[in-house]
Amino acid sequence: MKQLLLVIGLLSATVFQSSVAAEPPAAATPAPAAAPAPAAISPDPAANAAAPPPAAAPPAAAAPAKPVPTGPVRVQVVTSLGSFTIELLPERAPLTVAQFLKYVDQGFYSGTIFHRVIPNFVIQGGGFDSTYKLKGAPTKVVNESGNGLTNQRGTVGLARPSEPHGGDCQFYVNLYDNGALDPNQTRWGYAVFGKIVQGMDVVDKIGNVATGSKGPFKEDAPLQQVGILRIERVAAP
Repeated sequence: MKQLLLVIGLLSATVFQSSVAAEPPAAATPAPAAAPAPAAISPDPAANAAAPPPAAAPPAAAAPAKPVPTGPVRVQVVTSLGSFTIELLPERAPLTVAQFLKYVDQGFYSGTIFHRVIPNFVIQGGGFDSTYKLKGAPTKVVNESGNGLTNQRGTVGLARPSEPHGGDCQFYVNLYDNGALDPNQTRWGYAVFGKIVQGMDVVDKIGNVATGSKGPFKEDAPLQQVGILRIERVAAP
């Protein structure tokens, strides 16, 4: 696995170093100087923020706009290469799930893209539109990486920059068991808040597209754009 810059996530100064989701330090992708930097996830423990989680949540993180769901919640991600379904896990990551659903219900993800794809690591998207413009997502959420969920293949996490509580709208899907994205006693991790329950073959298809330099990204961007047409709630069984 490459050593890249939160970041779809889940660091060196890259296009992913501000806003999973979601990036490993060595292969960071700088954005134009005027553009805000997106989230980054990193398999490098040193890039996952140095400070251990505080006893109390920092006041800067926003509270969820709606009550946290208590039962099973599923959303379908409709992409240009097919659809997959995520089962959200509000009992383990209530703040992250509430924030994600806020963006889903607003239609925020319609017309965004998977801007970062690394085989055997992650696919990351939800923060850039089809013109490679970073969408504004000012609301941040408390880092819930200590919830007992791990970054195993098929799980979905929140991308973030090096700032532990900097996650907003970008998410990533683990293509591999990425234990280096989990927290430990000396570092923050990347919060897992869902898992793929249908369509992992579509996720793998996205994970195998040809990548390279595209738009503001110097590497790891799909050469043939993979669009997120919409994300919508679907009935849970």
